[in-house]
Amino acid sequence: MLSITHSPAHKQNIALGITYSLLAAIGFSVKSILVKLAYAYHIDALTLLTLRMAFSLPFFLGIAVWAWTKHKDALAKREWLILVALGLGYYLFNYLDFLGLHSISAGLERLIQFLYPTMTVILAALLHRRAIKPPVIAAMMLSYVGIAMVFVHDVSISQSGIALGTSLVFASTLFYAIYLVGAGHTIARMGTIRFTAYTMIIASIISLSQFTITHPLAALIQPLPVYQLTIMMAIFSTVLPVFLLTAGISRIGSGEASLIGSIGPVFTIYLAHVFLNENVSLIQIAGSLLVLAGVVSVSLNSRNEIKIAP
Repeated sequence: MLSITHSPAHKQNIALGITYSLLAAIGFSVKSILVKLAYAYHIDALTLLTLRMAFSLPFFLGIAVWAWTKHKDALAKREWLILVALGLGYYLFNYLDFLGLHSISAGLERLIQFLYPTMTVILAALLHRRAIKPPVIAAMMLSYVGIAMVFVHDVSISQSGIALGTSLVFASTLFYAIYLVGAGHTIARMGTIRFTAYTMIIASIISLSQFTITHPLAALIQPLPVYQLTIMMAIFSTVLPVFLLTAGISRIGSGEASLIGSIGPVFTIYLAHVFLNENVSLIQIAGSLLVLAGVVSVSLNSRNEIKIAP
């Protein structure tokens, strides 16, 4: 009987992949908490997003320059048009999410965003005209039942505007799923790092442009804590987790990285309870577990789909 042994280097690589994926999940989860904390200073969604993207932009510009020195092949006009369209999609994903967070809890927002693999599967099935397997359908139904439970919980504690906020975050997540489905061939052509840097730069430019058109520059003058929160958001919930997840996927694969990412919503709910005093009930816990179980099942049954956490 043959036994397979892994070298210390291989084990270390796996351990690094798990660590990177875990840190990425935590980084993405912290974003919702930082946004809610910033809203306490009465800043609007577009200004907050613009500050986040502005503080992120220098990092992505540096990474884009580094990537260009490694891959000096010019992109075709069609590829640039695709990048602009995907950058717009990524911007809309963020903008609608920030708007939605005005009205719903950080825990509910993160659970809704965690549904993106289910939406990706549905979009891919429609695009390629193929049926979704019954186990995947059952898993998706489980996830949406869980979301309904958490939604009812939040309505019961009389959160105003929760229906609008939930709709905005659902729309946000749909844009993210569209972004992922459209990104597949472009990522294969350009590589993940270069693609990510370029689309983030385009999304940042769109955000800054919309802000310039709709807001006076004086709106960027905010209390010091807002700058501190947005700098943290830019570094620890945008730049670092994007590339940590890429490094994790390269070592352990997208399916395993996605599985580790399921800790994200749980972590957000815990942080929201600690820092935002958001209520945690048994119904919310049960609904969250249904969402996690359903999405993990969909992810494991769809390993060929792109898995990049929002």
